[in-house]
Amino acid sequence: MGWVGRLFDGRDTRVRMLLLDLGGVGYLIFGTQAGRSPTATQWILAAIAFAVALVFHRRPLVNLVWQGALLAIAFQLVDDTTINQVGASWALLELAMWAHRPRIIWLAAGLLATVELTDSIGDPFRRFLSGVFGLTLEVGVPLLLGLVIRTTRELGQQAEERAAEEQRRRESESRAARADERSAIARELHDVVAHHVASMVLRVGVARHVLTDLDPRVREVFDDVHGTGTAALADLRRLVAVLRNPDGVRGDAALTAIEPSALPAALGAAVDRARQAGVTVEADIDPAVGSLDAVRGLAVLRLTQEALTNVAKHAGTSARALLSVSVVDGAVHWAVSDNGRGWVPAEVPPGGGHGITGMRERVEVLGGQLEAGPTGAGWRVRTVLPAAVGASASGPATSPLPPTVTPAPSVPRERKAPTAPPAPELA
Repeated sequence: MGWVGRLFDGRDTRVRMLLLDLGGVGYLIFGTQAGRSPTATQWILAAIAFAVALVFHRRPLVNLVWQGALLAIAFQLVDDTTINQVGASWALLELAMWAHRPRIIWLAAGLLATVELTDSIGDPFRRFLSGVFGLTLEVGVPLLLGLVIRTTRELGQQAEERAAEEQRRRESESRAARADERSAIARELHDVVAHHVASMVLRVGVARHVLTDLDPRVREVFDDVHGTGTAALADLRRLVAVLRNPDGVRGDAALTAIEPSALPAALGAAVDRARQAGVTVEADIDPAVGSLDAVRGLAVLRLTQEALTNVAKHAGTSARALLSVSVVDGAVHWAVSDNGRGWVPAEVPPGGGHGITGMRERVEVLGGQLEAGPTGAGWRVRTVLPAAVGASASGPATSPLPPTVTPAPSVPRERKAPTAPPAPELA
């Protein structure tokens, strides 16, 4: 809105009245009839009109009554009533713009017209007729201008309300579409993925009980597969619950929330699982991770699980991996590296997954940057999750990593698997 439009805004009534008063003072000093200075009575009436306009700038009806009374007095006492006529006309303009009931506007216009016509009573017919036509300028113009401004303002408000309602409607439709999509995904997860996982877990459980004379190493593998499948089912149930009713889950989209104090134990379990798969893992976990917030704690756990799984998949089950998790000034420094010298089973296809992409998206949501790339014969993935922002006004902070690791490409890594040694025979 330009400055001209602001002059007719409800917040600037005092400014309008002040400009009007300054114009009146200028008229009294420079604009009166040539050779005639304003009388003391003119100054007194003008000063009262100026003061009333400023005092009652937010009460247009009271201002109009005062200005009309001063105009009636001016007709009897002074010859030049321009100041009081302008004051009364402007008071009508203000009333037409801001009155709550239209009836008040028309009654005020009739009152001002009556005051204007009292000056023509007893005059010759021609002069009386001239006074009637003068009402067009003194009453008609401010009344029309005030009604136009009032109508324009109301139309603008209606347009804003319609735009807001349209925005709310679009948001509602978008939420409904997302809810339908989540429900469809939840059905697929429940009917297809969860069904097959449950079937595998059930069969492994049956095998554990039926095959009683298994080698201890085979039984350990069965136990691990059964435990992994059971945990996957629990995660799928929580994921389906979130997709069907996201409002019923506390936290920031915490699909499988974890208590901060339980994070060290959960990281230890992830390390143990990787070791059971044959990967030699050296873990350096800062005990301070137990004080992290739930969102960053869940991110650290998921990053660790994905990274160690990638080590077993790409570097091999007999590779050596190093996990490092530390908390420095509230920021979480996380890294997983391997020597890339393990044995990769031939049935494991290299690359083609979305693990690195998912890790990067999870990190970027928290304001960090994921970096991954080769290091010697192996691979290293690391990031810094910034400290949780409390009252920062500059938005989420980012913590760039030292330029010693090449940023990850847009596709997952692919490694050339070393020649597989003969599979060990089980006794």
